[in-house]
Amino acid sequence: MRCSLVLPALLGATAISGAVIEKLVKALPLAQFGSFQTISLEQAKKGEDLPNGFNTTTVPGNEVAFKTAALSTAGSVAATCTNPNVRYEWRQYSASDRAAFVDAIACLISKPPSGKWAPAKNRYEDLVRVHQLYMPNIHGNDKFLLWHRYFIWTFEQILRAECGFNRAFPWWDETLDAGKFAASTIFTSAYFGSLPAKGTNGQGACVTTGKFTGTLHLGPGSDNVDHCLSRAVDESLTAQCNQGFVDTCNSRTNFHDMASCAELGPHAYGHNGIGSVMSDVSASPGDPVFFLHHLFIDRNFRIWQNADASRKTSISGCADAKSPCTPLTLDTMVYVGGLRPDVRVRDILDTMNGVMCYRYTY
Repeated sequence: MRCSLVLPALLGATAISGAVIEKLVKALPLAQFGSFQTISLEQAKKGEDLPNGFNTTTVPGNEVAFKTAALSTAGSVAATCTNPNVRYEWRQYSASDRAAFVDAIACLISKPPSGKWAPAKNRYEDLVRVHQLYMPNIHGNDKFLLWHRYFIWTFEQILRAECGFNRAFPWWDETLDAGKFAASTIFTSAYFGSLPAKGTNGQGACVTTGKFTGTLHLGPGSDNVDHCLSRAVDESLTAQCNQGFVDTCNSRTNFHDMASCAELGPHAYGHNGIGSVMSDVSASPGDPVFFLHHLFIDRNFRIWQNADASRKTSISGCADAKSPCTPLTLDTMVYVGGLRPDVRVRDILDTMNGVMCYRYTY
């Protein structure tokens, strides 16, 4: 009986003669997932970037290929936000709300895919596939924070519309768990499952507890190989998601400089610190904790914006990694592959005045 409790966490289902027989899927080697580029806190304080700068690839990706009719017409965007949704930090979130949130994600995983994002095998993987296909256009340039803001919001709307989620949304203040992610209640059997360390072989370990122990079908990278949800925590990396690093990034007054620091700093260290699937730049949403992590990054972005009202109405930087780059403007389009309508940057720059209507508890 003990073995029967463990097997579903490690195995992917195959139907044979009316019975459900499981086929073994293992954790893939860590090297297959790769990792996010980082900048040290010391480099951030000096205003340095990576030794070789941003990734200068000119591969166009598939972002523009999935345009839909743009939402952003003069009469389609709400002018005000008088009753914003409040996003509560995980510790402020009740046990009932936590369970409802996790159950809603599990609901998406249980639903069939739309069929638009092959080889996604469920509705949740439609989201993973969009992120995977839009690489490299959503990292390594100044659309990074804005695209992920809209991607998270899209995820929220799908949870509400398709799985009946009707609670406030959570966010995770990683600064309170920096250097000790594995001790967070997020990583328990009641919620997102364990956060194992690297095994004796130096590899990640399959998550065998919680709601997300099934087979992943997308990734690593641009490949699509069946594997388990694996993690490989490195607390020396999660320690870099500290308040000092966040404050250093947010002390930068230029959007480009702040966004660079945020992406290469706490954002990258959170991904790499959790490890395995989360360290895969293309398919990291395969680990549902991806969304809690990016809610933290979006919250830090909003804190930066709150320090100067002009940061909610103006933008600058590069919309791609070309040289010379395409300028990022208020009219730069943001696409999520038809999961939700296309928007302009101006529509999502202020979370309290535009398509969105939300704020954080602090």
